[in-house]
Amino acid sequence: MNVQLWERLRDWVLLFVLLTLSVVTLLARNEPVVRLLRARALEVTGQVERYFAWAGSFVRALEENDRLRAENIRLSSEVARSREARQENAILRRMLGLVDTLDVPVRPVHILSKDSQRRRLLIDAGSAEGVTEDMAVIDTRGILGRTELVSTHYAEVMTYLDTDFRVPARIQPLRVDGILRWEGNDPDRLLLEFVVKTEPVQKGQTVVTSGYSGIFPAGYPIGVIDSVAARPGRNELLIYVRPFARLDDATFAFVVMQKPQPERTLPRPLVTGTSSSAR
Repeated sequence: MNVQLWERLRDWVLLFVLLTLSVVTLLARNEPVVRLLRARALEVTGQVERYFAWAGSFVRALEENDRLRAENIRLSSEVARSREARQENAILRRMLGLVDTLDVPVRPVHILSKDSQRRRLLIDAGSAEGVTEDMAVIDTRGILGRTELVSTHYAEVMTYLDTDFRVPARIQPLRVDGILRWEGNDPDRLLLEFVVKTEPVQKGQTVVTSGYSGIFPAGYPIGVIDSVAARPGRNELLIYVRPFARLDDATFAFVVMQKPQPERTLPRPLVTGTSSSAR
């Protein structure tokens, strides 16, 4: 049976062998054909390798982009910290200069938080550091407020942007006195009351503490007069003052370590529905 199978396949096997020898002989002796086939193969492999090279470059570009983004964030953070440090150093230098000019003892404090709704500040000094209620709080620019609630190591400050806050003030160089308060609307404008129309008050004049308070020392800056007008039907001027010390960017302050003198505190106005702590 094997002999019969071989008889049937013999011609096909012989044909395959002869075709293989012919192709090998052709390729071995016809170099241009071989070069053409190799060129075709090179074109195909070149396209494939080009695709993979592009994919690799794209991945490397993404990785480099992520690295550069992270580096940019790091450098931006360092620049921000450096800028903040320079600003704090400038504030501290001004604070040191202020201490040399004041004739009252002060304690430097850090403003820990700000309550914009209640118009309060939280500072990092309390009764353990000698702070009591009704002590003046100032910074290098002007007044900020007075201590209202004191714990062992912290104190809450009522700021000048509280409608219950009052401070006796004086217009320089006129030496004209009045009472300064906030009306409750514009945080950049304080109202100076009880200045009669006959006084030559002008825009741009400086307003300081008068000293007629049991809390604030005399002559400390408050702000600059922003506008002056006559009150219709009244014998006093309508004076608005722009405060020097903005609360939104205050970070460091001083507590004036001077015991309050209640006998020098302005009396509270007896007005129905109004609670005023005239300081």
